[in-house]
Amino acid sequence: MNEVVLISGVAGGIGSATAQTFARAGWRVIGVDRHQVDNLPGVHRFIRADVSDIADSQRIFTEVADDEGRIDALINNAAIQICRPLVETTPEEWDAVMASNLRSVYLAVRNAYPLMREHGGAIVNVSSVHAIATSTNIAAYAASKGALLSLTRAIALELARDKIRINTVLPGAVDTPMLHAGLKRGHAQGSDLRELIRAIGNRTALGRVGQPAEIAQAILFLADNERSSFITGQTLVVDGGAIARLSTE
Repeated sequence: MNEVVLISGVAGGIGSATAQTFARAGWRVIGVDRHQVDNLPGVHRFIRADVSDIADSQRIFTEVADDEGRIDALINNAAIQICRPLVETTPEEWDAVMASNLRSVYLAVRNAYPLMREHGGAIVNVSSVHAIATSTNIAAYAASKGALLSLTRAIALELARDKIRINTVLPGAVDTPMLHAGLKRGHAQGSDLRELIRAIGNRTALGRVGQPAEIAQAILFLADNERSSFITGQTLVVDGGAIARLSTE
């Protein structure tokens, strides 16, 4: 029997790459996204849902319970980003970011638990380097991603007795639609998108931004109960060495 993984935000850059990576490794992939997308590579079953919505989250895992009977890995990848100064961020925008990036994880773990407690498994939360080193005009996103680290550690302690491991991946700048959208909204100065991406990459130790497939490999590592069987409650930074550099250099 193939292991079953559920990936939220599967239509995005990292989500899509993660689906393909798990499928190539022999997993059965259930993809979830709030946008309807047909024929996603690597996705064996697609569920359209908003993972931050209480009823939708319950529906997702009810369907999985009925059709699959189990989940071996849960990848909490769905997120939104608002690039705006804190004092200009509306309460509605703040709440939307927290719901998508943080409440969705709480709901997913809570609803996935009955499908994992008998046999164990792994949960991987996709956070961001903004959780530990951030920028201007992105406070809501940074706060949500920072909170996800604390949530990961707390859940790891609670679920360890059921042999459920939970860890967090912290991507740096990755060539995805989210990065493109952030740059277009003025998160960095300049007009040419590819030049902006190259400029960001040049500030990392490896001299480039990451590719979604590279983040997907880190996610697969933490989800694999043979490769990372003694790792839980931890963070794995995948940023090309960006935060290793002193800001004063």
